[in-house]
Amino acid sequence: MTMNYYTLGNSGLRVSRLALGTMTFGTEWGWGADRETARAIFDAYVEAGGNFFDTADLYTGGTAETWLGEFVSERGLRDRAVIATKFTMNTEPGNPNAGGNGRKNIMRAVDASLKRLGTEYIDLYLLHVWDRLTPAEEVMRTLDDLVRAGKIRHVGLSDVPAWYAARAQAIAELRGYEPVSALQLEYSLAERTIENEFVPFGTRHGAGIMVWSPLANGLLSGKYRPMQAGNAGRLDGFRNSTHPGFQKFTERNWAIVAELEKVAAELGRGMAEVALNWVATQPGIATVILGATKLEQMQDNLGALDFEIPAALRDRLDSVSRTPAPFPYSYFGSQIQARVTGGATTGDKPSGYALPVLVEGEAASVSTS
Repeated sequence: MTMNYYTLGNSGLRVSRLALGTMTFGTEWGWGADRETARAIFDAYVEAGGNFFDTADLYTGGTAETWLGEFVSERGLRDRAVIATKFTMNTEPGNPNAGGNGRKNIMRAVDASLKRLGTEYIDLYLLHVWDRLTPAEEVMRTLDDLVRAGKIRHVGLSDVPAWYAARAQAIAELRGYEPVSALQLEYSLAERTIENEFVPFGTRHGAGIMVWSPLANGLLSGKYRPMQAGNAGRLDGFRNSTHPGFQKFTERNWAIVAELEKVAAELGRGMAEVALNWVATQPGIATVILGATKLEQMQDNLGALDFEIPAALRDRLDSVSRTPAPFPYSYFGSQIQARVTGGATTGDKPSGYALPVLVEGEAASVSTS
């Protein structure tokens, strides 16, 4: 496959459209990949041209960061690799300041991640999840201090409300802080709610969306069936979980799986490939995080951008997975907007107003031989 690179949000950071997620690096959580398998997954991704690696201090108790740092170092890839990691989660019971998004924890967490990763800087540092307490002003000032100190290069937000992301970006713009270059959010055929607020925010205010769980925790790979009795994969172990990210067995989602299977068969592609392709080519998406516990899974997923989904088939996937727009977005469609424009056709800019920038071709030679 050919891996293309695009800038992340309004930054100059070039990242591959498929990123490698490392939450599966390590078996401390009772599932995941052992070291040998994790290294094979890493190597397959690198050899396919991937340069964007996502991890977090929480993942497998620090093993994911440690292994990622070692794999990057062993292959001498630090200057080529774009490493993203995250802070927020607490691993010290009883110590409230060992987690959260306050300045004290961010400063502690970044040094710990740098040590585990074996690097002097982090390319993209993300808040992992909104803690409902820390003001955006404190977060953005602290992250900007870390940029100025050379410990991180760019900043991002993961799993926050849209209003919080907008406030953080406005603070950065007003005060001259490093802006938010990335939003890391769940998105898939089974989870499309970010389309209402986050996609418009990201495209208009310079934050590229990094997608996590593009296969809905494996549901869209086809391994699970409505009447199936357990042991197909990780989601089976979470059937009774209260974790909101694992509540995937619904009638709506089974309908999506059924239609996805039909579309994939017509394309002659795997269900996972088609689901990943759909996500990666949606508006506002900068990169899609691939997670795997087996080398074969990674090899299959790396082919997700080697084809196009025809418009008619895409329409079928859109139709079965579409959810009604909640208020006030239900008021922003043409039925109400036509009352604003007086029925006249009105738009932002004409087609072709802003041409995309795409650099292709051979580099100019400076040799006379």
